[in-house]
Formats: sequence, C-alpha cells, structure tokens
Amino acid sequence: MDYVQLGRTGCRVSRFCLGTMNIRKPEEEEAWKQIVAEALDAGINFVDTANVYGRGISETAVGNILAANGRRDEVVLATKAVAAMGDGPNDRGASRYHLTRSVEDSLRRLKTDRIDLFYLHIVDLTTPMDEILETLDTLVQQGKLLYVGTSKWPPTLIMEGLAISQARGLPRFVAEQPPYQILDRGVENELLWMAQRQGIGVCVWGPLAYGLLSGKYRKATDMPDVGRWINTSTEESDRFTEAALDVVEGLIPLAEARGVTLAEFAHAWLLTRPGVTSILIGPRTVEQLRSTLSSYELELTQDELSRVDELVPPGQHVSNFYDGNVYRRMRNALADPSNY
Repeated sequence: MDYVQLGRTGCRVSRFCLGTMNIRKPEEEEAWKQIVAEALDAGINFVDTANVYGRGISETAVGNILAANGRRDEVVLATKAVAAMGDGPNDRGASRYHLTRSVEDSLRRLKTDRIDLFYLHIVDLTTPMDEILETLDTLVQQGKLLYVGTSKWPPTLIMEGLAISQARGLPRFVAEQPPYQILDRGVENELLWMAQRQGIGVCVWGPLAYGLLSGKYRKATDMPDVGRWINTSTEESDRFTEAALDVVEGLIPLAEARGVTLAEFAHAWLLTRPGVTSILIGPRTVEQLRSTLSSYELELTQDELSRVDELVPPGQHVSNFYDGNVYRRMRNALADPSNY
C-alpha cells in the first residue's frame, strides 16, 4: 500500500480508506472486527466514519474495535458532523452549538481523545462561515481536532472558507470528500484542479456507484429499488439510468478480458485518476475487502483507459452523483437556506 500526503499537510494516508458507513446495527460490530484487522494488516491507515451513520452506531463500533485491538494510533481516524442527529432545531447544522456537542459525542463514541480529520458533512448555508471556522479553531486549539475538511461542498464555498481562514488565521480546509467514479466524472470539471491548486486532498466516495459498478445490475433486469439509497420514485432516480446500464455493459468485457470483476476494474480505474488522494472503500464482508485490495495491483493499459473515456467522456456523467449531492443542494437552498 502506498501513502500520500493529505493535501498540503505532513500527514500521510493510504490510497484506500476504509469506509464504515455499512455498520448500521450493533450486531454488525463483531463481523467488522475482522474487516478492520485485515484492512490494517494490508496497510490501510485511514478509517472513515460519521456521526450520522446509524445515528452513532458506526462510530461506536469503530471506537470499540480500535480500543479492543489496541491499534487506534495506527490509523488516521476521520469522522463527520452537520447532518441531522435528532429532531430538535439544534440537532443539525454547523453552528457552534451543534458542532461542539457533536465533537464531544463523537469523541465519546470513538473512545479517543482526538479526531484526526473532521469533515463538515454537508453544507449549512444558515451558519456564517466565520462562526464555523471559529468553532473549528476552538476545537483544534483544545486538541480535539487535528485537521478539518469538507464533504460534498462546491468549490466556491470551499474557496470562501479558505479566504477567511487565510485572512483571520483560522484552521484551513485540508480535504474534500466528493462522489467520483466511472459513471460520474463531474469532479473533473472544476473540483479536482481547484483542489490541486489549493493543496486540498480529495478523498472520494462511491467508487462502485451504489452497486452499479459491481455488476449486480444488468441491462436485462428490472431497475432496482435499493432501499434507503435509491428508489425510482424519488428525485435521485437519475442515478439508475438506462445510460448507466449501457456503460456497465461496455465495461464488463474490459474486466472479463483481464480476468477481474467489474468492481476490481472500477477501483483500479480510480487509482489512475490524477488529483485523487484516497478512495473510500465500503466492504460489507471480508471477501469484498479482499477483492477490493486485489485491485490495487491491477495496472490498466492506455487502451483500457481510452475505452473508458469513450464510454463516459472526461467531466461527463451517465449517473448523477456529484451534481445531485452538491449543486442540487445549493439549488434547493435558493428558496430555503435551511433546506440542506
């Protein structure tokens, strides 16, 4: 496993980051002990969670596992806040009130004295940027946070934060976590080069497009309803599209010709992308973890990369992840800034 600097910090993280969003029930913790152990043994030193994953269940499981195996200090531990953790008016957002409480709660669940990378999980347009950054500064000064970043933020707001940080000597965003995979290359239009110029690490999520790039869904099958994530009756139905399934059919022969799964091919493709710091992988089983790790050794040819570009040209998408998670939120907030 190779390690790269997280943005322009001196902290080095593995090219794969173990995402723990799939820990949604307390009883899943036991199975994840082996997943975490094998990930760390393979050289992954970057673990990602969030307070909203299972309303604290994921953080609790990660904290228990790292405390039990004694390997907390082997990992760069990332978590997030801003998304709703309750029904109260202050149970969400990036206010000083909510962020301070969220960090304390996350520290307790994670059984740690610090959060190595703290992401603002989504944009909160109701809280002024200076309040957000001043709050983060207090938490950094207290030693509770080491680095801060954003998730699903548009480049313009990231730049606003950087400008205020520089002018006032406040903590600087060092990472952004956007969706990025073969079916949606929207980050290539602006975010990736902005991040390179500003020294921001890009830690991408959704490498398999919620299963589309696993080969699970094929052209001849009915459009799937995948529970909490996608339902064809919602506005997010533009992820499961006929065009996306067409691309899947075009990718499968490439993977089969190399004797790998489509998922392994998709992970290997992301490893070739300039500007990507780390890729969040979200295994549900040890077998899926091992399969993903095997993709690290797969070197794609220029012909294979060119064929991917033919199927989904640079900057384009056939499945809407980036716009839906970033700019759709901004459009909704035009009418109601609290709608985030």
